[in-house]
Amino acid sequence: MKHLIIAALLTLTTALPTIAMADPGSSCHFHGKKMAAESTVLQCATQRKASLIEAGKLEKNWASVQQASIDLVDGKKSKEWRVIYKNPAATDSARTSLYLFFTPPGNFIAANHTGD
Repeated sequence: MKHLIIAALLTLTTALPTIAMADPGSSCHFHGKKMAAESTVLQCATQRKASLIEAGKLEKNWASVQQASIDLVDGKKSKEWRVIYKNPAATDSARTSLYLFFTPPGNFIAANHTGD
């Protein structure tokens, strides 16, 4: 019985690191304070937009919309990346713009249609 418990614990300790790793869809998680390149933030924004569409929070016609602009703005705590998408085909006229906000290293903060 003692050997069975030891074998089970060894199996778990070798399997846990694999289980704890992020899935490929979570590639936009960064540590440190190094400023992300614009291209990195745009890639993360594209992934986030796709996940919002998949979750039903955005209409499917947002899928083909390219970013209109990207810039650094003053956020509540510090600078933030702001990526703006414009979709004139959106069914709700109050939701023709999508704003995605990211930390300077590139971690997602929030998304909205107001820009606040």
